[in-house]
Amino acid sequence: MILSAAPTETPTRETLSPGTLRLVILILGALSTVTPVSIDMYLPALPQIATSLHCTTAQVSLSLSSYFIGMAMGQLLYGPLLDRYGRKRPIYFGLGLYLLCSLACVVAPTVGILIGLRFFQALGACVSQVAAMTMVRDFFPPKEGARVFSLQMLILGVSPLLAPTLGSLITVHLGWHWIFLALAIIVGLILAATAAFLPQVYRPDPTVILRPKPIIDQFIVVLQERRYATYVFAGACSFSGLFVYVAGSPIILMESFHVSAKTYGILFAIMAMGFIGGNQLNILALRSFSSERIFATALVIQVLSGVIFSLGAYLGLYNLDVTVTLLFLQLLCFGFTFPNASALALASITRNIGSAAALMGFMQTSFGAIASSCIGLLNVHSVAPVIFIMTGMAGLGLVILVTTWRPLPAAQAA
Repeated sequence: MILSAAPTETPTRETLSPGTLRLVILILGALSTVTPVSIDMYLPALPQIATSLHCTTAQVSLSLSSYFIGMAMGQLLYGPLLDRYGRKRPIYFGLGLYLLCSLACVVAPTVGILIGLRFFQALGACVSQVAAMTMVRDFFPPKEGARVFSLQMLILGVSPLLAPTLGSLITVHLGWHWIFLALAIIVGLILAATAAFLPQVYRPDPTVILRPKPIIDQFIVVLQERRYATYVFAGACSFSGLFVYVAGSPIILMESFHVSAKTYGILFAIMAMGFIGGNQLNILALRSFSSERIFATALVIQVLSGVIFSLGAYLGLYNLDVTVTLLFLQLLCFGFTFPNASALALASITRNIGSAAALMGFMQTSFGAIASSCIGLLNVHSVAPVIFIMTGMAGLGLVILVTTWRPLPAAQAA
C-alpha cells in the first residue's frame, strides 16, 4: 500500500512549524526510551531479584530474553496495525498493556511468572519503538533519516545514563518490586505526552488487510528488496551485541569483578556515553561521508576490536579498567551502525513503510534475543563467553554486508 494523501483537516509535515518538528523529535525519542528504560532500570536489581525469588542471576537474565522475544513478536503485529489504524490508536493499546503488566510484575511471586510477565510487558512496549521509527518517515524526508535517528539516540541515551542509577537507588532503599511501579509511572507520562502533543500526519489506510496471509505476503515483498534485506540483517547482527552486553553486564561487572550495585550503575552510565557519543559523532560524520561508508567502517572496527577483546578475555589479561574501555569501544561502534543501518534499510522502501519498520525491528530484536539468551541458557559466569557472542554476531554481520551489498539506485539516493 502507498501512503495516502492526508485530508484537508489533517496537517502535513510540510505545514508543521520547526518548533513543532523539534517537539516531534522529543516525543519520538521519548517513545524510543520505553524499552531501554524497562531494561536498564532493573539491571542493578538482578542479584536482589535472584535472592528474593530463590534462583541464580543467570536464570533471572532469562526475563531479559523473554522481554526481547516479546518485543520481536509484537513488532510484527504492530507494523500492519500502524498502517491500518494510524499511529496513535495502536500506541494507546500497547502502552496500556504495558502499564497493566508492570503493575503485575510488582507482585510476581516466582522467577517463572516474572519471565512470563516480562514477555507480555514487551508485547505492549514494542509498539512505541515501531511507531517512533515509522513516524520518522511520516515527519521527515528520507535524506534526513539518519540525522533524525541519531538525534533520537541522543534522547535515548538518557536511559542508560539515568535508569541504572535510579534503579540502584530504588533497589537499595525500597527493593526491586518498586522498580516496576516507577516504570509504570514513567511510561504513563510518555503516553500522556503522546496523546496531548504529537500531531498525526499519516492518514489511516482502511485497505490494509490484517489477515495473517496478506501480512506475511507484505513482509515477503519487503524482504525481496535486496538492499533493505542487506542492511536489516547486517545491522541486526551488529546491534545484537548491545542486547548481549545488556544481559551480560551484571555478570561481567557484578559477578566477575564484584562491583556493588551503586558502582554498577555508575559504570553502566559511563559506558553508555560510548553509544551516545557514537550517535552524535555520526551526525558530524554524515556531513562528509555517506551512511554506507560510515556503517561499513564502524562494523569493521567493531569486529577487529571484538577479536582483540575476546582473546584477552579468554586469556584473563584484562582488569576492570581495560574491560570497561573495550566495552566502551564496542558501544561506540553500535552508535554508528544502528542509525545508519536503519536509515539505509528504510531508504529502499516506498510502500508498506510501517510493515518494513516492524520487520526491521523484529529482526533486530530477534537476533538480540537469540544471542542474549545464550547467556542464561549456558549459565554464563565469566567475561569471555559474553564477548565471544558479541564478536561472533558482529562478524556474521560483516559477512552479510560483504556478500550481499549493492549500491543504492540514483533516484533513491537523491
